Amino acid sequence: MTETSFFEMIANASLPVQLVMLILLLASVLSWAIIFYKQRYIQRCNLEASAFEGRFWSGINLSDLFSQLSSRQEPRSGLESVFESGFREFARARKADLPIQDVITAAHRAMKVALSRQVDTLENNLSSLATIGSVSPYIGLFGTVWGIMDSFRSLAGVQQATLAMVAPGISEALVATAMGLLAAIPAVIAYNKFATDIDGLAVRYQNFTDEFTGILQRQAQAPTSTASSS
Repeated sequence: MTETSFFEMIANASLPVQLVMLILLLASVLSWAIIFYKQRYIQRCNLEASAFEGRFWSGINLSDLFSQLSSRQEPRSGLESVFESGFREFARARKADLPIQDVITAAHRAMKVALSRQVDTLENNLSSLATIGSVSPYIGLFGTVWGIMDSFRSLAGVQQATLAMVAPGISEALVATAMGLLAAIPAVIAYNKFATDIDGLAVRYQNFTDEFTGILQRQAQAPTSTASSS
């Protein structure tokens, strides 16, 4: 008895089952593309956050730090975006001679908006991983059920049915379930990992926002001539 290879089973499967396999293959490719991109992006965000925190807590003049960031052509992200939004609003509100509490509230609100945008960016494509992880097994199961039904329908005109007659068709159909699991498992693992990593970054951004708000509170109570110093 000759063994049928994996690729032969795919080639011999019915057209609907082959379409299911193609969908699952595309889903798997998309999933891995998102995984590689997301892993690099989150690592970069952590490195950028560490680098910015090093500069921020080095004792640099806040106005100088703001000017350095504002003069750059590339868009800011992460803690840089939070800092820039908060300090710009702080300077604008203080220049307008608003009450101290209004100045702090305005700066804190601007930082919260920037933080929310950064978290939204971090969460991009997570829903795609969740969808692939939850739907792929069912798509594979649909292909398997269809293939098994097709195998049994082929026995309609046969007087004496044997297992050997339906085994190849059932084996081909089960490949769809295997492909569904192969697409789903990495997506689910990656989704859980990235969700945890993003939560950690969000907490890091939130902690910086709270700490920076405290610094701005002290700056707002200081004379204008010293307000730019940390």
